Amino acid sequence: MASRYRDLFDLTGRIAVVMGAASGLGEASARFLAGMGARVVCADIDGEGVTATARRIADEGGTALSVRADLTRTDEVRAAVATAVDTYGRLDIGVTTPGINIRKRVATYTEEEFDRIVRLNLKGTFDFLKQASEVMVAQGSGSLVACSSMRANLVEPGLAVYASTKAAIQQLVRGLASEVGLSGVRVNTIAPGVIDTPLTRPLRDRPDVLKAYDEHTILGRWGSADEVAAAVAFLASDAASYITGTNLPVDAGWTVIDGRFDAQH
Repeated sequence: MASRYRDLFDLTGRIAVVMGAASGLGEASARFLAGMGARVVCADIDGEGVTATARRIADEGGTALSVRADLTRTDEVRAAVATAVDTYGRLDIGVTTPGINIRKRVATYTEEEFDRIVRLNLKGTFDFLKQASEVMVAQGSGSLVACSSMRANLVEPGLAVYASTKAAIQQLVRGLASEVGLSGVRVNTIAPGVIDTPLTRPLRDRPDVLKAYDEHTILGRWGSADEVAAAVAFLASDAASYITGTNLPVDAGWTVIDGRFDAQH
């Protein structure tokens, strides 16, 4: 009986593509999926970084290969998906994590800055989900996970454009899920909160920001990339076989409280 429950989380033999696998949430997700048995195609614009991720997975006993792919280039996204199919014959799991922000108020944004964020965060996610879902629909199964953010629901000055793209990703995923569900494909988003990654590390070096963010979470701390990767792996697994079109917050309760939170009360 126990083995049947464990098997729901087992990804042995599954084929995954992880976009953004050179660092941060993408790297953690690639390594986590591989640790649960998946064979992972690691893709990222950082060719050296993504090669290093694949090497780490191999050193940890997993199976992975690396592909340099720019999420803003449709042909390179298509090539990353094709690499999985050409190498392993199928695609079971697709994960996309990259995102950028230019912290500026809306009135000060240039058109070029706006286009840059939308092109990577939203259109890049769209391209990957489109290419991966076409493969999965044809084979009749698969799970897709896109990275949104708690900022899709909670914003602050300077984050409006970033937050808009992350909110749009949630709606894109809901719509796609409704279109491919009868073909055996599930599509979900995760919404990370304050997570310790290379991109957020400069904020952790500021004691005022570190303390303020800690106090806005129910758990009183920042999260780790592995804690987000665990949510990705859950949604990718058969343990989540009845979950689609939804968003899973991974934010230590930030989005369920109102304003400053005192963990002692």
